[in-house]
Amino acid sequence: MSHNPELPAHGLVRLTAIVAPYGPIPVSKSTWWAGVKDGRFPKPVKLGARITAWRAKDIRQLIGKGAG
Repeated sequence: MSHNPELPAHGLVRLTAIVAPYGPIPVSKSTWWAGVKDGRFPKPVKLGARITAWRAKDIRQLIGKGAG
């Protein structure tokens, strides 16, 4: 499986493209989910029962704030 570290300009991204080791946000999955729960990180978009994604623009905005 190829992992692309660059976020798309538009659309949705999955968690593996957001958090370490392949994504730009240097946190673990459990830290990410805790941050989503307490409002530090953007809310996800549910695409199905087992599919969750985030808006690329929300992740870019988060990176712009220097979060992580």
